[in-house]
Amino acid sequence: MKCYLTVLVLLVSLGTALCLAQTDQPTIKEDFKPSTLNQPGQEYPQVNSQGYARFRITAPEAKSVNVSLGGRGGTPLEKTEDGVWMGTTARPEDEGFHYYHLTVDGGTFNDPGTLNFYGSTRWESGIEIPAHDRDFYALKDVPHGRVQQILFPSKSTNTSRRAFVYTPPDYDKDQNRRYPVLYLQHGWGEDETAWSNQGHANLIMDNLIAEGRSQPFLIVMTYGMTNNVRIGGMGNFSIDPFETVLIKELIPYVDANFRTLSDQPHRAMAGLSMGGMETKTITLKNLNIFSHIGLLSGGSISLDDVNNTPGFREKVKLVFVSYGSRELGGNRGGVFGGDPKAEADALKQAGINSVFYVSPDTAHEFLSWRRSLREIAPLLFRE
Repeated sequence: MKCYLTVLVLLVSLGTALCLAQTDQPTIKEDFKPSTLNQPGQEYPQVNSQGYARFRITAPEAKSVNVSLGGRGGTPLEKTEDGVWMGTTARPEDEGFHYYHLTVDGGTFNDPGTLNFYGSTRWESGIEIPAHDRDFYALKDVPHGRVQQILFPSKSTNTSRRAFVYTPPDYDKDQNRRYPVLYLQHGWGEDETAWSNQGHANLIMDNLIAEGRSQPFLIVMTYGMTNNVRIGGMGNFSIDPFETVLIKELIPYVDANFRTLSDQPHRAMAGLSMGGMETKTITLKNLNIFSHIGLLSGGSISLDDVNNTPGFREKVKLVFVSYGSRELGGNRGGVFGGDPKAEADALKQAGINSVFYVSPDTAHEFLSWRRSLREIAPLLFRE
């Protein structure tokens, strides 16, 4: 009898737990709308108000279709009777921009419903989960600057190289005015299109300038020559070829062809992820050229770095370091080194203009870096 009662209690407890688990499952709201990055006229992928993403792929002969977005295993789609594959992510995705691709019967393909963005060393599909604070990179009725492509000669690589230059809204109005310059680098697997396309750098700057929160300045974005290095092999990456292109070729070209303030106090460099690592290495070797340093999810600058770099305290006007909050949890503090907040605090205590910013509820992703640009831009080139 005691055994029977024990089993009965266990069964009741298990049933109660299962019921509670079922009631804990969130109800997915059926308010899905097409992603803002969809191809014209395409209904899918879609996103709902909770951040779930839904996909619809026409592949009647396929045996399996999986979307890389949505957790470690991605989002497997299920085939309907009419040969269309449908599926919804198992959980809400982080706000902001995400790369993804399709795996169809083992092959890698882009989603024909959405636009493509260069990342992971290939053109990937992109989806936008609307952020609650997206107003700062929204397209608004304010004066807009221009993003133009330039091709500059590079003797060191025996070719012409490409860069994109953002000029602020009033650049063409006053032909006598000169501007500071920020050299802004992408991450590994991306290229010089990333900050304009994925990052909305031009819209962020347009809005900040319109609000009077930032000085107008140029932004120069070029390829960091990183993509021949695979993940895990970064320790063997040589910065020298890119440093030559940047310092000896691109900067002189920009200063000769744009109305820049071509002195060290009016020149900054920043970058995300691998671009942050490039920024740290290049700026510390060239403090006669750069006065403002920004590392976005790309390491940090320690007091040892300062003490081992002659002239740092006198020449550097700003050290800005940022991360997404989810990059700093557990044992991941610093990502590319030590504790970035502790190192930023140590610099501040040593009298250096050091700013540390954490993007809430984001990881190693573009919303972290969009927010970081919003935060660093007003700090640059203050008189």
